[in-house]
Amino acid sequence: MQPPISAGTVLQNRYRLLSILGQGGFGRTYLAEDLGRFQEKCALKEFIPTQIGAYALEKSKELFQREAAILYQIQHPQIPQFRATFEENQRLFLVQDYVDGKTYRTLLNERKPQGLAFSEAEVLLLVRQLLPVLAHIHSKGIIHRDIAPDNIILRQQDQLPVLIDFGVVKEIVTRVQATQTMTQATTVGKLGYAPSEQMQTGRAYPNSDLYSLAVTAIVLLTGREPQELYDDVNLTWHWQRLVNVSPGFAQILNRMLSYRPGDRYQSVSEVAQALQAMLNPAAMPPSMPVATAGAPVGTAPQPNVSQMQTLAVGRRPDPAPVGRNPRNPDPMVPVATEQSVWDNPWAVIGIGMGLAVVTGIGAWAVVSAILNTQPTPVASPTPSVTVSVTPTPTPTQSSQPVQFSQRLNLAPGAATTAEGSLRANETITYIISAEQGEILSADLEGEGVLMTVLAPNRELVDDRSNRVQSWQGTLNFNGDYYLQLSPVQGVDRTNYRLNLNLEAPEPSPTPTPTPTPPPEPEVNTQRLNFPDGETQTEVSDRASDLLIQRYLVNARAGQILNVELIEGAGSLNIYYPNGQLVEDASGVVFWQAQLPESGDYAIDVLGNQEVDFTLRVSVTDSQ
Repeated sequence: MQPPISAGTVLQNRYRLLSILGQGGFGRTYLAEDLGRFQEKCALKEFIPTQIGAYALEKSKELFQREAAILYQIQHPQIPQFRATFEENQRLFLVQDYVDGKTYRTLLNERKPQGLAFSEAEVLLLVRQLLPVLAHIHSKGIIHRDIAPDNIILRQQDQLPVLIDFGVVKEIVTRVQATQTMTQATTVGKLGYAPSEQMQTGRAYPNSDLYSLAVTAIVLLTGREPQELYDDVNLTWHWQRLVNVSPGFAQILNRMLSYRPGDRYQSVSEVAQALQAMLNPAAMPPSMPVATAGAPVGTAPQPNVSQMQTLAVGRRPDPAPVGRNPRNPDPMVPVATEQSVWDNPWAVIGIGMGLAVVTGIGAWAVVSAILNTQPTPVASPTPSVTVSVTPTPTPTQSSQPVQFSQRLNLAPGAATTAEGSLRANETITYIISAEQGEILSADLEGEGVLMTVLAPNRELVDDRSNRVQSWQGTLNFNGDYYLQLSPVQGVDRTNYRLNLNLEAPEPSPTPTPTPTPPPEPEVNTQRLNFPDGETQTEVSDRASDLLIQRYLVNARAGQILNVELIEGAGSLNIYYPNGQLVEDASGVVFWQAQLPESGDYAIDVLGNQEVDFTLRVSVTDSQ
């Protein structure tokens, strides 16, 4: 590995190195000042190839230019602006804007000694501020691949998070290694922060970045590393026991952390909608009510039939009168001296007539109570009277349809089973939420029961989904799907078992966009003549990305050609008389060499934007 470049070194006659900002296994990052932009600070990322040799260097150059074309597309205020690539002394460099601030890793490490981490409000704000950044790069088909606290800087100027290190250097290393060794190289992404599909197969999707963002969030909330929070045996995260977070925010983070890509939010917009619903639930549409809520599955309402038992009508017998019992005389009990009421015939007749009237009233009350289905026993003062009544049931509603519904929680990659019993006039509807592209399988077990599958618009999913025992297919819409179960005609009662399975399709890899080639610049050619007796001349003009100023200089073999851009932020390309680019004279601001052949040498002055320049050229004989 080549040693670090010392501070004070000027690269490309333009970038003066000030210090080393960081170093890893794939490269170094230097803080530099751009002498062509009024000493403006910039970041230089040096690629350190682990493979040596001409092939590795040439392959790295090719990939560098390809990745530079991709990075050049990104124009976002929270992403450092990519500026250029160049090679010097067989070292490859990327030039980007410098961001003055601290990484969230540094901020977290500053809080840990005090037993502190980030609050829910801080992390929620970070997530909401980074979502538009991810939406911008994903819209261009670019995946960051390396989101972590080390790669997010809180910019001091405006206190906004800035996303850095797009994994470009690492990606170049792995591609070069894979090509040379013909084996799978280490994939891009930090262990614990990158999802399984990225670490195992190298493939990354938009929700791979969402996964890494959620890991970053829980690391900042808990102050713990992913290895301390993740159970790699059960493939589950255990972070909520360490910090108090609102249930809504925890639910969103947990879905972003799902092991299967299909179980996560599929885009930035879905996460943004979920956060909006959490922060402002009143603005969201109400969910669909479920009919007959609370009714048990497979249980029909009981008909309105009286369940009154046979009633005993009467009262407890009166206690025997105090006095001597003539059938069982007791000498210890004194005999009453007064005449008993039963010895008076007129009293007996009166009591009998009263009993008859009371008995009639009591019987009428009992029958009336039974007819009104009120299960309240009616007592009569007449002793030993019992009335048996067979209750008359209210006619059942067997001819009227009865419908039940129940919502089932079925996540992609999971299965569930519902069981029940249906009568001839009953229908049960199971409701599941699914998304477009997911695959639903439904198998019905049971004699005499059939199933109909309806889409969110309450129409048949397809021509194979009406009155069937099994159905499988790819869903075409987002929303609630309805599975209606009902017995076939002629069946009084049947038991059933419904087996459901939902699968998410394998997400297709995000294609790498082909950069649109810039328009060919116009070339303005003019011959450069030296004043009589002079070997040096200067010329001033204007160049841009759409206009190249080309100067032809005639020289002999053995002479020394010296070319220098003394003013302006442009660059130089120098060509042999045969039109071939001079090996070490591309994108330079100064060049000097002894010429190997005679003829017209071409000097091109280029600019990334419109720039005024002054060019100094000299041709001298060698000593």
